[in-house]
Amino acid sequence: MTYDVSAIIASDAFHKAQNTLRDTHDLFVDQIIELTEIPAPPFKEDRKAKAYAQMFSDLGLEDLHLDEIGNVLGVRRGRGNGQMIAVAAHLDTVFPEGTDCTVRREGTKLFAPGVGDDTRGLAAVLAFIRALDAAGIETEQDFLFIGDVGEEGLGDLRGIRHVFTEGKYRDQIAGFITIDGLEPQEVTTVAIGSLRYRVTFTGPGGHSLSNFGRVNPAYALGTLLTGMASFDVPDTPRTAFCASTFGGGTSVNAIPEQVWAEIDLRSEDQGELEKLDAALHALAEQATVRENGRADTSDGAITAKITQIGNRPAGSTASDSKIVQASLAALAHFGFAQTTGASSTDANIPMSLGIPAICLGSGGTGGGAHTLDEWIDVEAEQSLRGLYVGLATLLGTAGAANV
Repeated sequence: MTYDVSAIIASDAFHKAQNTLRDTHDLFVDQIIELTEIPAPPFKEDRKAKAYAQMFSDLGLEDLHLDEIGNVLGVRRGRGNGQMIAVAAHLDTVFPEGTDCTVRREGTKLFAPGVGDDTRGLAAVLAFIRALDAAGIETEQDFLFIGDVGEEGLGDLRGIRHVFTEGKYRDQIAGFITIDGLEPQEVTTVAIGSLRYRVTFTGPGGHSLSNFGRVNPAYALGTLLTGMASFDVPDTPRTAFCASTFGGGTSVNAIPEQVWAEIDLRSEDQGELEKLDAALHALAEQATVRENGRADTSDGAITAKITQIGNRPAGSTASDSKIVQASLAALAHFGFAQTTGASSTDANIPMSLGIPAICLGSGGTGGGAHTLDEWIDVEAEQSLRGLYVGLATLLGTAGAANV
């Protein structure tokens, strides 16, 4: 049994797995295209989930199933010590229903919404399973492979949140790797937490002239926004806030009955995130009191409602943990820089629970993520280097029993 990444990479079995990744690279690309062209808008990932489940089935994973909220799960058994390493990529994209997801190919470049984020990751997971099987590699710990829903936007990490809080394997997962993004050299070891709200101010409304002097929820919202601009947050740990989207009102000559803004709060540190959260709630109360004190409330007062629309917890994985050290050793061996960083990914959930977790890119290059012009380059040499890093990281985390 070895967790030594250098010894694993030097083994005949790993070389055979590498050869399989190389020999089946065209299939890997074909699966990227096939999966990209199955739309997976937020909360509507079921078609892609069914297709991905069939691909898991074709690879012979055990206990294959779709769970209660649509995640696809399958197990590759190791020596059965009761612990699992979960390896995931997310099924959903940011693009709404009706988006044209047809892949256009120009040489080694693929162009389509969602082709990189995270469809390449989904195909990489399949490639890892094929390579492990072809090389006959046995691991100490079981692998739990996952195609998860709800990573993007208002999905709020609902797929992986379910796996770790309600899923059947929640007490068995000892480590978590999400394959998300492209170039793998920055390993995500810090989870940027976020709280997202819709803040709604409501009042009696009225005519802009005949009811002039009556309380106006737009002014309360204005007080909230100018107050937010004065928030003082630290540079370290990195902390940020943003007033993002707005709505309300019915006519230019009417006092609005309701206005709203959506707010994004973020920090690498859960304590700082909670301070920022408390400051926002206090400011909404202050804005309400100020407007009700400023103007006429005889026909009704301003009220504020704060509705949470997102909650991604902060967390981190220790730099000396096996999962981080395995990834850095793999990067070094295959000629990548070795850096760690912070991001908001599916790894937020296990990190917040104290379970070692990272996010690792799958390889290749690309651009335009979250736009209609998204693209990736699947030129074989650069693409394969990233896949080799991923496979070595998996084995350095789960342990290779027969190399």
